[in-house]
Amino acid sequence: MMAAEALNDTPRHSTWRVDLSNETATSALAGDVASWLHAGDLLTLSGELGAGKTTFARALIRLLTGDLELEVPSPTFTLMQIYETPTHPIVHADLFRITNPRDIAELGWDEAAEGALVLVEWPERAGDVLSADRLDIAFHLDSEQSATQRIAILTGVGAFATRLAQAKAIHELLNRSGWSDAERQFMQGDASTRLYERLVRPSGETAILMMSPPRPDGPPVRFGKPYSAIARLAEDIKPFIAIDRGLRALGFSAPKIYDCDLKAGLALLEDLGTESIADAQGMIIERYDEAIAALAHLHSLSLPPVIPVTEDVDYNIPPYDLDALAIEVELLVDWYVPHIAGINLASGAKSTYINLWRHALNEIFATPASWTLRDYHSPNILWLADRRGTARIGMLDFQDCVLGHPAYDVVSLLQDARTNVPNDAELKLLGHYARARREADPGFDLGTFARAYALLGAQRATKILGIFARLDKRDHKPQYLSHLPRVENYLVKNLAHPVMAEVRVWYETYLPRLLKPTS
Repeated sequence: MMAAEALNDTPRHSTWRVDLSNETATSALAGDVASWLHAGDLLTLSGELGAGKTTFARALIRLLTGDLELEVPSPTFTLMQIYETPTHPIVHADLFRITNPRDIAELGWDEAAEGALVLVEWPERAGDVLSADRLDIAFHLDSEQSATQRIAILTGVGAFATRLAQAKAIHELLNRSGWSDAERQFMQGDASTRLYERLVRPSGETAILMMSPPRPDGPPVRFGKPYSAIARLAEDIKPFIAIDRGLRALGFSAPKIYDCDLKAGLALLEDLGTESIADAQGMIIERYDEAIAALAHLHSLSLPPVIPVTEDVDYNIPPYDLDALAIEVELLVDWYVPHIAGINLASGAKSTYINLWRHALNEIFATPASWTLRDYHSPNILWLADRRGTARIGMLDFQDCVLGHPAYDVVSLLQDARTNVPNDAELKLLGHYARARREADPGFDLGTFARAYALLGAQRATKILGIFARLDKRDHKPQYLSHLPRVENYLVKNLAHPVMAEVRVWYETYLPRLLKPTS
């Protein structure tokens, strides 16, 4: 139906050619474009008469309004038509009769376009009135092929360049993997910047489309590096692909990778379902039993520090080093302390805090490192009832995996930021983990592990308090504040361990409210 060919991809300008064999193909293109347009976008249409602009515009508006029988007249004489969708208006304008760009303002353009998806035919008549960030689609007749053949040249300009390049890459990935006929259903994400869609074929078969484009560098915060580099966060999709393949090679249930595009940051994955190890009532203890057994098994293995991404590309798992652990605890003083506790710390207090933490954290590096999946908790662990043993644990969201102390992931699971884990359940599961580790290695020392567990539990709780405060203040996601009391209680519990004695004094001095017992 459509054959796509890349012409040019640059950060500020990208182009995609689509061959259209008939009106049905033009309407199908409208369906593709509709899936990645939203309020505030500008779409301009150009091309000679009869090339397909009207067919495309009518199909697009009908799809976006959800009314496939909607009357969509040409706005040639009215100049502007406005349609309502469930989320935003659509402004459809035809500027053919505009002779002076200044006349556009008299149409009430600014008011109508506010918060709308704007669709403009004959955009050249607008001069420089229209935004530079736009998607332009130029339609051309291709009479050399047939009377019905058309060519559409999609050009993304400015902010649209990256979006168009990604849309093209997704189109090509789904085509070559045989999923082009699937319905794409947006999946609500969590705190990450990655996006996911569930693909549903007409047969009912499903898969997951993961969109994880390369992370742009943030401002340098230390050593000339951005926070993500210091904290050892994944910069692109390669770590996910590598760790996924590494886990599966060891017999763990990470999703199969059907296809991927490393450059665009796309992966087509096995759908492991939606059944978690917790439900609305809280943790399901039998499933947590299996989840802790899976961790114990992973930590008992001799794990390679380098994993292949492809036949030609290897991935070196980074160390969860002191700089990474330390910069994470700074999130508390940068975000939680001022925005939740309402305290302005002096620079000396912050310096003391950082030094105390760095001194305390040094202890954990005496233990051999293991793969630390880093976000091994209920939102990222699925229950696969049709499998056996630890294979019933479906693992997700491990792209930030590092080489670190095995206690970190145990803390992630047993001090779950989003699900209450009662003290007795935590102790029972810790016992299960310790027995499994000792069976695999008689030299496993529970006392040393318990110290690391408290230390990394305090580190993780401290980090999460900062992250949730940042999600509220910077990213306008206040829903994470509801988890603060749970995480605060975890922090208080961990600070009570003797290994945290010196760090605890700082919290008692500068955050005394946090350490008061809750009723």
